[in-house]
Amino acid sequence: MRSRYKFVEENQIYFITATVVEWIPVFTSEKYFQVLLDSLKFCQKSKDLKIHAYVFMTNHIHLIASGNNLSNTIKSFKMFTSKEIIKLLEKAEKAWLINQLHFYKKKYKLNSDHQFWQEGSHPQLVNSEKIFIQKAEYMHNNPVRKDYVEKPEFWKYSSAGYYINHENGPLEINDLFED
Repeated sequence: MRSRYKFVEENQIYFITATVVEWIPVFTSEKYFQVLLDSLKFCQKSKDLKIHAYVFMTNHIHLIASGNNLSNTIKSFKMFTSKEIIKLLEKAEKAWLINQLHFYKKKYKLNSDHQFWQEGSHPQLVNSEKIFIQKAEYMHNNPVRKDYVEKPEFWKYSSAGYYINHENGPLEINDLFED
């Protein structure tokens, strides 16, 4: 059985990616980022989600996370955020974006008119400090590679500031290296 992109072990740490369909850049203003933040904070309080590192980009997010039933937590997060963001897009009359989310919806998805997130979250087990550092550096440098900021710690929607300057950002971090 192929298990490269599945949650294969409970209560382990995973590198997770959630991508908007067709890489459409939706997260372009504070209100869309806020939906992600609020939902993750809810999952931290109510679903035992532990976030060890994160970054939000305009069309995808990366998390290094752990928790009980992580697969269901991520599924719930994606379902909730997709509905809330589509409501915001409709309210803002973003017809082009809404049409794209409708156009790229998988035909077998009969319970909704749109598809916001690509299927799956490509979880990869983080089973060593070396892998954690490699994944965290990769994701924290994403905003630099895209020329959003000069240094990773300058990107507001990232845990880079926590790891580089020990400054808390908008999400609580469960530091794996704290004593």
